Amino acid sequence: MPNWLNLFRGPRALAAAALPQGATTEGGYTTDVGGTPFWSGVVENEKTPELQWPNNIEVYDRMRREDAQVISVLRAVTLPIRRTPWRIDPAGASDEVVNFVAENLGLPIKGRDPEPLPRTRDRFSWNEHLRHALLSLPFGHSVFEQVYRIGPDGRAWIRKLGWRPPRTISRIDVAADGGLIAIEQHAGGAGGKHRMGVERLVVYCNEREGGNWLGQSLLRPAYKFWLLKDRLLRVQAQTVDRNGMGVPVYVASEIPTNMEPEEYEKRQKDEIAQGLKLARGLRSGDSAGASIPHGSDMKLLGVEGTLPDADKPIRYYDEQIARAVLAHFLNLGTETGSWALGSTFADFFTMSLQSVALEIADTASQHIVEDLVDINFGEGTPAPRIVFDEIGKALSAEAIAALVRDGVINADEDLEKFVRQAMNLPQPKAADQTAPESGEGDELTEAEKARFAAETVQKVYLGVGPVLSEREARRIVRNVGAVLDDDDDTEPTPEDS
Repeated sequence: MPNWLNLFRGPRALAAAALPQGATTEGGYTTDVGGTPFWSGVVENEKTPELQWPNNIEVYDRMRREDAQVISVLRAVTLPIRRTPWRIDPAGASDEVVNFVAENLGLPIKGRDPEPLPRTRDRFSWNEHLRHALLSLPFGHSVFEQVYRIGPDGRAWIRKLGWRPPRTISRIDVAADGGLIAIEQHAGGAGGKHRMGVERLVVYCNEREGGNWLGQSLLRPAYKFWLLKDRLLRVQAQTVDRNGMGVPVYVASEIPTNMEPEEYEKRQKDEIAQGLKLARGLRSGDSAGASIPHGSDMKLLGVEGTLPDADKPIRYYDEQIARAVLAHFLNLGTETGSWALGSTFADFFTMSLQSVALEIADTASQHIVEDLVDINFGEGTPAPRIVFDEIGKALSAEAIAALVRDGVINADEDLEKFVRQAMNLPQPKAADQTAPESGEGDELTEAEKARFAAETVQKVYLGVGPVLSEREARRIVRNVGAVLDDDDDTEPTPEDS
């Protein structure tokens, strides 16, 4: 039987009545409160002691600074994200809000003509911020503290987002539902601890799960291979150092046997000691040499048998380090390579970069842009978003020309603005888009007329075929005063005019 009372209730009342009891409050928890070790309120599931926080910060810092393959992998991930253009998408926000956010962040507005950027000193720099934000990939997290300044208009402007290095963080407070509460730093120059509440934080976290705001380093799967490779490189260097020249061996001369036992033993020990000193001091060089007693011998002995080949395992470890971030294409060319295979690998790698950039854009939109809008325009005000151009997909002029030629898209003003912005082309000047007009007291010189005629001929030539016929093109060219090769001094016929 229907509940007739619901007919007189609004949608909100109907939704509230349909909710299960207690559905508006969170009863469960995300952080592990039993059995799992904590470090200052953060779940620690790492079983390798040297990779448990905060010890892992030092390990990952060494990896990204000391190993050529690791730094190549990190640059392959971060440089395309830093290189792609970033913009402000209005997303339905008012022009006042969009312009204010764009001026704060120093980013162009999507779909609008670029404007001259203001001075950058003592202002927020998006490029610098993005470089530090991407440090969340090797360390797992990257923390920033919001710092504002009050401008002449009375609004709060972003002065900087102060980066807080991972090695300075001593405590992370997390709520039971997994939400971040605050972050503390070690005692600095001012003494004591600096506690930053979540309302002033911007935290980029790589692959965060639940309340683990430490995230996971992009280098975690590569740690084992980096460690084994580091040990093998040391062994390889020692092998070459010890066996590259050979080991000097001194053979003592024969000692007469008609001697007292004590004197025989003493002479034997003395000659062995002198020979050992001579062997240890043997060096190569222009003045190198050795003098030995009659009957003795000095040899450089190499290793008998075959030394182990360390190149193959080292190359294998490099391949696994690149594979950990889908950068397989970095391994092509060491021995064999395939263009088609490399292109397939690059496509998967590009998709992974898109995902990383989307996480950066979402976090920045929520905790930089929306906070800035809430402070200056009030909560609930529509806010723009930070977006970026698609990575790895270069805009092809041939493809756009084909779409226009086939009638898929129209060559209108909006398309021209999009193409100029995507290809970083200069905006057209108003004088170049309209024909010069001569008025009283404003006569054109012969050089200006010739220039305008030449520009018209060039533009008309591009339209012959798909847009204009040859006769129409000739008519336009004659109207601007240009003289064609087949023209004469006679008046144009009615057919030409």
